[in-house]
Amino acid sequence: MTSSPNRVVVGISGASGVTYGVRALDALREMGVESHLVVTKAALLTLAQETDLTADDLSGRASVVHRLADVGASIASGSFRTRGMIVAPCSVRTMGEIATGVTSTLLTRAADVTLKERRPLVLMVRETPLHLGHLRTMAALAEMGAIIAPPLPAMYARPDSIEAMVDQSVGRALDLLGLDWDRVSRWSGLNA
Repeated sequence: MTSSPNRVVVGISGASGVTYGVRALDALREMGVESHLVVTKAALLTLAQETDLTADDLSGRASVVHRLADVGASIASGSFRTRGMIVAPCSVRTMGEIATGVTSTLLTRAADVTLKERRPLVLMVRETPLHLGHLRTMAALAEMGAIIAPPLPAMYARPDSIEAMVDQSVGRALDLLGLDWDRVSRWSGLNA
């Protein structure tokens, strides 16, 4: 079997924390990894609310941008090989669609394809508190092979800014795709 191409699908859904998706695109570009972006309409609303970026600014960070309604796009097929997919952030609605396999957009179709091809699917779920339905959905996704990776700060890294916390979470999520971003602070044991 040959190795996977240096290509990652990035989905950005409408949960708060759109900056995680933005930084994932930046990290992939810095590492020379081809990125295929698909963004929900709610994510574009969140982008405008949480950042000073435009939709064009976001698109400019990706190698390839796919329309949300384009279910015939390359990323909708398992024969289009990738290292995997990251959804950053992942809304509860998006998580629910992926869990049921009843997909209504290219983002959730691409995630479904990632699962069926047994490639890593990293979901940076952004919701709190979680009710039992959320937890059951996460458990179902984990049983199907998805990786649930909520963006939580690693305080051992002693972040000095929100950007440092975001970069640490994004870098750890990219670790799950076999990518080593140099902005991640690695644990080296307890200080004496």
